[in-house]
Amino acid sequence: MERIARIERKTKETDIVITVNLDGSGKANVSSGIGFFDHMLEGLAKHGFLDIELTVKGDLSVDGHHSVEDTGIVLGEAIRTALGAKKGIKRYGQFILPMDEALALCAVDLGGRPYLGFDVTFGGDSVGEMKTELVREFFYAVSYAAGMNLHIKLLSGQNDHHIIEAVFKAFAKALSEASAYDLRVDGVLSTKGVI
Repeated sequence: MERIARIERKTKETDIVITVNLDGSGKANVSSGIGFFDHMLEGLAKHGFLDIELTVKGDLSVDGHHSVEDTGIVLGEAIRTALGAKKGIKRYGQFILPMDEALALCAVDLGGRPYLGFDVTFGGDSVGEMKTELVREFFYAVSYAAGMNLHIKLLSGQNDHHIIEAVFKAFAKALSEASAYDLRVDGVLSTKGVI
């Protein structure tokens, strides 16, 4: 069964269309109007083996907040939709990823209960055209829209570019592990019988 979802979201602030294939090869065709954000989403696709098609038309004349946050919402919704009943998946995933001097930890539970633990600090206000504070907003939106428990912790790092890239790639690897099939799982991985 293909695990592909297409989500559209249109508000007064953003107009977004995304297609996600959880069993892709890492292809990305993304356009958010924020160059550094596109770079991070391309890394997410490549290292998580997701195929992502994304177009975002946002109110960048205000700032990038709505574009980044709403992209997180549609990405989370696409992940949740593509996972379906979550039969046979590992459910949990974790990864510690080095990016030069930065070291980021990410743990994911696709059990349906949303939560974000985000322990990352930045030295500056922005990288390129993207405000560093929007990294947390993005992952908060993803976690709640997907119904995932998501913990991200920076273990070390000084360079904000490296830190953010390590965070996105660690999330990609943890999500890939959590969404992967495990032949030992009969139904869903829960004593409740549903996740």
